[in-house]
Amino acid sequence: MVMAYSASIDQREKLSALSQRKGKQLISALTAYDYAVARILDEAGIDIILVGDSLGMMVFGHEDTTQVTMEMMVHHVKACRKGIHNALLVADLPYKSYETTESATTNAKLLVQAGADAVKLEGGKAVLKQTKAILHAGIAVIGHIGMLPQQVREEGGYKKKGKSSMEAQSLLSDAKELEASGITALVIESIVEGLGEEITSTIDIPTIGIGAGNDCDGQILVVNDLLGSYPWFCPGFAKPKVNLASQTSIAVKAFIEDLNKS
Repeated sequence: MVMAYSASIDQREKLSALSQRKGKQLISALTAYDYAVARILDEAGIDIILVGDSLGMMVFGHEDTTQVTMEMMVHHVKACRKGIHNALLVADLPYKSYETTESATTNAKLLVQAGADAVKLEGGKAVLKQTKAILHAGIAVIGHIGMLPQQVREEGGYKKKGKSSMEAQSLLSDAKELEASGITALVIESIVEGLGEEITSTIDIPTIGIGAGNDCDGQILVVNDLLGSYPWFCPGFAKPKVNLASQTSIAVKAFIEDLNKS
């Protein structure tokens, strides 16, 4: 018999606090993939740490997220969990890990066992059954609509969503149905200007934008884009606050020079 999972008191408090931020205080969220970065983000006061399937590119050097496996996700969730005490730890369900309600629930439980407080999966109405199944198992869910990175190969690239009236209405409908299912918050990625504000004002759960304008209830970034530590690509909406790639290169060259002087 498979036992249902229930959020701990600490998890419930974090989830409740997140919901209460709607319209009051903006929510900050960043990705992390290892203990050290997760601990730094947590101690700096970040609200949400996402162990994202973006680790496919940032850690493993893949072209997109479609080669990320459950084994990879579990490994990195465990590493980050040890460094997090205050932030809500969310983990992505990777590509093809939630094609059925059974696989969605089984894999969500694996991420919770690894240390996640909540899981995130991509899609609206298309994954509504899976979302409800995960919630029924007592696991908190963060939704994700708009541009869906796991569909990049099917769509032939990263494309901004909501350009047509029909597509915009479909995204709004997705947001409403996901909210009604009982999710905690909704990530909205790469949609046209103005649509993020409309979705945010229509639903009562927090929205967290990425390339979706400044009108959501919070913002999330890939931590490498914030730190300038992945110099080979940075999305146009991201504004690095430092340039760790350059500083690291300088430090390494200085180390080599010091060795040659000795």
